Amino acid sequence: MKAVTIREFGDPRGLAVTDLPDPVPAPGQVLITVEAVGVAGADVMIRSGALSAYGFREGHVLGGEVAGTVTEVGEGVDPAWIGQRVWAFTGTGGGYAEQAVAPISEVLPVPVGLSVVDAVTLGNSGIVAHFGLAHAHFSAGETVLIRGAAGSIGIMAVQVASRRGADAVAVTTSSPERGRRLRNLGATHVLDRSGAGGPDDSSGYDVIIDVVAGDGMPAFFDRLNPNGRLVVVGAVGGQPPADFGARMMTAFQKSMSFATFSAATVPESARQAVRRDQFAAATRGDLVAVVHEVLPLQQAVAAHQKMDAGQVFGRIVLTPCPSLVDHGVVAGDESRCSPGSGHHNSMIDGGSTRAVRCGVENGRAAPSHGRKRRP
Repeated sequence: MKAVTIREFGDPRGLAVTDLPDPVPAPGQVLITVEAVGVAGADVMIRSGALSAYGFREGHVLGGEVAGTVTEVGEGVDPAWIGQRVWAFTGTGGGYAEQAVAPISEVLPVPVGLSVVDAVTLGNSGIVAHFGLAHAHFSAGETVLIRGAAGSIGIMAVQVASRRGADAVAVTTSSPERGRRLRNLGATHVLDRSGAGGPDDSSGYDVIIDVVAGDGMPAFFDRLNPNGRLVVVGAVGGQPPADFGARMMTAFQKSMSFATFSAATVPESARQAVRRDQFAAATRGDLVAVVHEVLPLQQAVAAHQKMDAGQVFGRIVLTPCPSLVDHGVVAGDESRCSPGSGHHNSMIDGGSTRAVRCGVENGRAAPSHGRKRRP
């Protein structure tokens, strides 16, 4: 199979398309013919070498979020999964490939009416947004600031906070155009990257969800109200300064709180329950999957270059399927990818909602080529 591996850490040009053996599902796993892969900020950090302390080595296959069709199951997995179109979390890698394996506990059917492109745009980012706000003890009527709101996590945080009754949802972003698009998704105040926003800006916020971290993070303690909470859910801007806590101590009497959040601390069952609800909400049109672009798997270098340049609004999706590369519109192509049904409900690069039939009824692909892995 074709896969994208890290030949050399650092520049995106260190990624390479490689021929690798087809993966085999272990007990408790499924094999998925991949149709869509989400390009996440974590992928960029791994590729850059920023997470080398976690043991990543050359040859690593990036990608933790895929959608496609189950073609084989490992020992202990119900063969009824074969032929189902699913979303799956593969862990810290393995997704930038034509085939991927995932534990069945991290697999969820993609509902009829939701495309695989939408699924990998919502699947993990929606969970981080939902539980990140819960980690901040956010409640209806409070004010929220999303720092770094133009990425997939930030966009979902804007929508979740708005739907859950935030009194104000402020965002930091790099341009008025992005601010306009974020307002359409529920933002009420648009600030620049430094947190300045003009006369309509709030004097303070009860909750700050920070996707960026980096050197600029400590200054945002100044934007918290008394008893305010700042939760870091990502670090696309790098690590904050070692002495960032000093900014909190200078405002000791405000009783501010700081925390980090990783979805890895949430039980699988809770993650899957919320993800199922969010997929259903997207199918109804209550949540919007914002897709920046759909690119062929072989263009992973270009995808990462765009991420590094800060050009992405929403999520870039990679696909091994030529049929999916049509400005984000999903169309069936039985000659290359396992087909499935669904409608594409994304906003593609700021465009209008589209709905395209993928070709197979009831959200299941024909299981004729699926097989159960023998013990």
